[in-house]
Amino acid sequence: MKLRFIPAAVLSIAALALTGCSAPAADSATGTDDSLSSVLDSGTLTIGTEGTYRPFSFHEDGSGDLTGYDVEVARAVADELGVEAKFEETQWDAIFAGLTAGRWDTIANQVSITPDRLESYKFSTPYTYSTGVIVVPTDNTSITSFASLKGLTTAQSLTSNWNALATESGATVEGVEGWAQSVALVEQGRVDATVNDKLTFLDYQKSNGADNLKIAAETEDRSESAFAFAKDGTALADAVSAALATLKADGTLAELSDKYFGADVSQ
Repeated sequence: MKLRFIPAAVLSIAALALTGCSAPAADSATGTDDSLSSVLDSGTLTIGTEGTYRPFSFHEDGSGDLTGYDVEVARAVADELGVEAKFEETQWDAIFAGLTAGRWDTIANQVSITPDRLESYKFSTPYTYSTGVIVVPTDNTSITSFASLKGLTTAQSLTSNWNALATESGATVEGVEGWAQSVALVEQGRVDATVNDKLTFLDYQKSNGADNLKIAAETEDRSESAFAFAKDGTALADAVSAALATLKADGTLAELSDKYFGADVSQ
């Protein structure tokens, strides 16, 4: 989940640099919301994404076509709207600045809905839900909850929110650089468990088999990821939400979820 935030100064500078790339979502003189009509008139839904965030938005083999769960969901949404999907790749630190400046109509990049972001942006209904999970070897029967981690050792990136959760649960944390190292230590039996995002584990399990690992427990709270829009883009946000409802009802979201995660992460 993308829970990183852009410093205000960076956002202001980047927005100024991008101003003029395309028209804003609303007519400042009349207050009219033309976010949807401008997309329908142009025949194109322009989408900001990273292109380096596997399995959500990435290039197969590093140089192939842009693909991923978010990319395919966005293309399906554009089809429902009757327009073409056009992707603009950018770094995460500039992605919201591009949205504010009107460089793209929406962001599809596993953007988590947070109180801070709701103050500045509109969101569609979520198309991805996830939890925090404890990952352990399949033969482990002693870890059944976060309370079970007390006195045990987990492998965590020390700068992540998962490190904080493991520490709060009473675990002794062995610091690592990221998921790859943490899951390797679990598989090697050098630590008892690792705490991370459920989507990260499902992607790893889908890509590597990983029948030797399982989820021992999940957090009660879930994160929700959705398409992000400019604050005055209500009409487009509502239309995308309606498209997502259709894609959920006809099984498209479940099919794409299974393709990338081996489970339905859309509900």
